[in-house]
Amino acid sequence: MPRIYCPDPLSSGQSLTLPREASRHIQVLRLQPGSEITLFDGRGGEYDAVITAMGRQAVDVTIGRHHPAEREAAAAVQLAVCMPANERMDWLVEKATELGVMHITPLMGQRSVVRLIGERADKRRTHWEAIAVGACEQCGRNRVPLIDTPLDLAHWLRGQQHTQGADNEASEPRRVILSLAPPASQEAAPATPSGRTCVLIGPEGGFTPEEEQLAMTHGFSPYRLGSRVLRTETAAIAATHLFSQLNP
Repeated sequence: MPRIYCPDPLSSGQSLTLPREASRHIQVLRLQPGSEITLFDGRGGEYDAVITAMGRQAVDVTIGRHHPAEREAAAAVQLAVCMPANERMDWLVEKATELGVMHITPLMGQRSVVRLIGERADKRRTHWEAIAVGACEQCGRNRVPLIDTPLDLAHWLRGQQHTQGADNEASEPRRVILSLAPPASQEAAPATPSGRTCVLIGPEGGFTPEEEQLAMTHGFSPYRLGSRVLRTETAAIAATHLFSQLNP
């Protein structure tokens, strides 16, 4: 059964006209009135729905039963990743979403090739959000990951509020930076009560020593995925899988 994302809040028994993108998706699939679909709004679970009318620009549906299905990863992962070039960031967003990433923060480090600011940055975020929605529709997820507007790495790091106090421990994520430099090890940083992990990943040319030091100053522990040097997007996928399976 086709799965369609609708950002508007849904409820059983509701009749509504779907937003433009959702309507367009149904039209591309050449569905007809009476066809059954599954809708999800990103707020948890999914809904049975039936198409009641098809127009040139809009599709009407009636919402049926809610199913509290959740297909999220065992632990929440945020990827803070210096954007790879060309189409590799698109691929990263799609595959990380399929693997259950919770949050993607695109970054620009000193050695980054890709630089996005202003309107270009906003357009790329919208583009990546659409890719994430499509990945959720395909893989069965009912929650769409949050994707930030691209940020400067140093600026983002300075905005991270890392504290050592017990009062804040419950809300803080585990923080790791993927690194090939000593003292990086294959022992993950200790888990925190929040069960979340923020993984910082460098660009194709790697982090500068100053960037690594700044990250560690803000609570990131150096971590090594293995003995091989991975591309940025490969490292992101490997880290998503690894840390999403760890016990909170």
